[in-house]
Amino acid sequence: MQIDALWELQRLYKAEIGEDAPDCEAKDRLAKAVEEERICFFGAWDGDALIGCCSVTAGFSTFDYQPSGVFEDFYLRPAYRHKGIARELVRFARRESGVSSLTVGCADCDLAMYQSLGFTIQLGKLLAFEG
Repeated sequence: MQIDALWELQRLYKAEIGEDAPDCEAKDRLAKAVEEERICFFGAWDGDALIGCCSVTAGFSTFDYQPSGVFEDFYLRPAYRHKGIARELVRFARRESGVSSLTVGCADCDLAMYQSLGFTIQLGKLLAFEG
């Protein structure tokens, strides 16, 4: 795992969406989660440079009684956007993660982007528990 390259993209992603920069403790928790295989990251590379990433956290769904995944942490450096890389990264992550279904929670402003990447089945509204 190349946590430093991944961490750089995580910080760029958070900045782009207007969230606070994560701290060193968050980086340590992320590294541990990856090491313990609680989350799986997939990357797009240009030579030795990590230019994009996404993650799949696997669970189990009684929808089809198979592994399901939650897609998150999707980020592609701006210079590499609109070149088909994002679509390939999503397809690769779904295939390699071994999940039968893949869902993503997104803001309304990102809906069209995720639909163009293959997330076309709307499953109501996603809510998060506060507390």
